[in-house]
Amino acid sequence: MLAANMDGPNHPAAMPLPSMPRGNARTIGLRVNGEDVRIDVEPDRFLVDVLRDDLGLTGTKIGCEVGVCGLCAVLVDGHLATGCLTLAVLAEGRSIVTVEGLAGADGTLSPVQAAFIRHGGFQCGICTPGQVIAATALLREMPRPSDAEIGAWMMGSLCRCSGYEGIRAAIRAAAESGGDGT
Repeated sequence: MLAANMDGPNHPAAMPLPSMPRGNARTIGLRVNGEDVRIDVEPDRFLVDVLRDDLGLTGTKIGCEVGVCGLCAVLVDGHLATGCLTLAVLAEGRSIVTVEGLAGADGTLSPVQAAFIRHGGFQCGICTPGQVIAATALLREMPRPSDAEIGAWMMGSLCRCSGYEGIRAAIRAAAESGGDGT
């Protein structure tokens, strides 16, 4: 039934979104990857766009733009969030961590990033930043997740290359090493 409605004129993707009047920019403060940032944003801009376009943090990817694929995953105050659904103005005063912010100041990869490399937790790489962010959030919530918990948690991060076994192996390895990247 859903598929029949997906290509009709009433499907949300087919309907134009109302536009906010320009010129209503507001200065917000964020802490992005450990650095304080003040930036002017229009009220209808999403966090993923501000991160990528204004701050140059292109590790956070854009995919479905409806919060389903997980490519735009970031940590907001330590919790997993979809950047394509989070209005930037609503992130004011919060701490944002992107995949670029997981590595140490000296460039040392986080345990999750290192495990993804060691265990082949990526293929084409488009999903990798979101997968790494989601895995980091998982290990903060559940330091020793079962395979079922890994599967359930990572369900919102899609991999079009079917690299799921390498992703699961990387998460298990990072959990065994006791590292979530914090």
